[in-house]
Amino acid sequence: MSADWVLHSRRVVTPRGTTDVGLAIAGGKIARVLTPDQIPSDCPLVDVGDSVVSPGLVDTHVHVNEPGRTEWEGFETATRAAAAGGITTIVDMPLNSHPVTTTADALRAKVRAAAGQLWVDCGFWGGLVPSNAESLDSLVDAGVAGVKAFLIHSGIDDFPMAPEDELRKGMPILARAGLPLLVHAEIATSDTPSSSMGDPRRYSTYLASRPSQMEVEAVSRMVRLCREFRCPVHVVHLSAAEALEDASRARKEGLPLSLETCPHYLTLAAEEIPDGRTEFKCAPPIREKSNREALWQGLAEGTIDAIVSDHSPCAPALKLPQAGDFVKAWGGVSSLQFGLSLIWTEAQKRGFGLEHLTKWMSAAPARLAGFEKLKGIIAPGYDADLVVWKPEAKFTLTPEIIHHRHAVTPYLGRSLQGLVEMTYLRGRKVYERGTFLGPPSGRPLLREPHRVWGAPLG
Repeated sequence: MSADWVLHSRRVVTPRGTTDVGLAIAGGKIARVLTPDQIPSDCPLVDVGDSVVSPGLVDTHVHVNEPGRTEWEGFETATRAAAAGGITTIVDMPLNSHPVTTTADALRAKVRAAAGQLWVDCGFWGGLVPSNAESLDSLVDAGVAGVKAFLIHSGIDDFPMAPEDELRKGMPILARAGLPLLVHAEIATSDTPSSSMGDPRRYSTYLASRPSQMEVEAVSRMVRLCREFRCPVHVVHLSAAEALEDASRARKEGLPLSLETCPHYLTLAAEEIPDGRTEFKCAPPIREKSNREALWQGLAEGTIDAIVSDHSPCAPALKLPQAGDFVKAWGGVSSLQFGLSLIWTEAQKRGFGLEHLTKWMSAAPARLAGFEKLKGIIAPGYDADLVVWKPEAKFTLTPEIIHHRHAVTPYLGRSLQGLVEMTYLRGRKVYERGTFLGPPSGRPLLREPHRVWGAPLG
């Protein structure tokens, strides 16, 4: 057997279950999966005992913000945080950077900005905004993994919402290319309560201004358009469990519709958010405990495919910490580094296992972005992107251990379970117990022309 080295654990999470095997690594790939008696004695061996070895996480919802707003977050800090959290691939969102990624030139600017700074691999989403549908073909040809649109104001004026007529222009183009349309699924309605109708320091004021019905109506619209155009549609950061019924019917109909949710919707609850604590503000909002449990049920039933961070940082002053104004503060939760621990802490309480975590946080997002033949599972021929971690280990989230640019997160002081020990990118160790092993070796991942969309994520 030809291998550069072997990684052995008594708990390796493979598509066939969690088992005692060795992973033969050659040329940055998994060459073979070996039973313990097959591990050659003359090959370098790293034995991690009973630490779990999982496929590296794939986070397809990260706002890196570089170029243009690197003071909010940049490729170097974001990908450091990713590596420390066991994430080996991220996909960058097309907004909050400047320029936004709505043209091929803007995508090339992103790739140039990332050069030499990536601690993990990085793909890129493009954007669908009014007036750029005619340029989607060139954006697709330049290598985006898919395209994102907002059905409501995005928060920045240079990435305007896409009304239905613009979606109708863009979806046939994406359908021909076999790429997904990612949708921020909220629609403002005439009877939506105004955020000016209550105390801006109270979270309930902000929550009332973005009711579940906004998401329900948006998902309904996208199901209708998905049915008409057969364009793959992916609903990002689903918050409202009420939308799951419509989505489930669409999935049973065979429509190429998929959904993701985020750690903040699965671990936090509106009733527990203190007045003035704007680090909890995001859009869609964190909802009630009963809604949180319904999202977990959606994961159990397979209606929700993936869990990703929606890491959306900003300069700390934009959170208005002194005023504590939920209405005016920038919306976005920072949690990129801690997704594995946040989800494992809550998942194991509800009876979910290691295989569920791998399905939701590695395999499904890899498939969404078109990396399903390279990333997301442990099998021969796949990149040796691996995370070694202790599911039983507990730690407290403190500012000192945070590696993204700003230590602003609603999880400070929280006790978590599941500690990342080591992260490997294509067989090379890039992180070990608080230390980064450079230089950065991550690569930009640009879609190859004519990739065909695979089976629906479910």
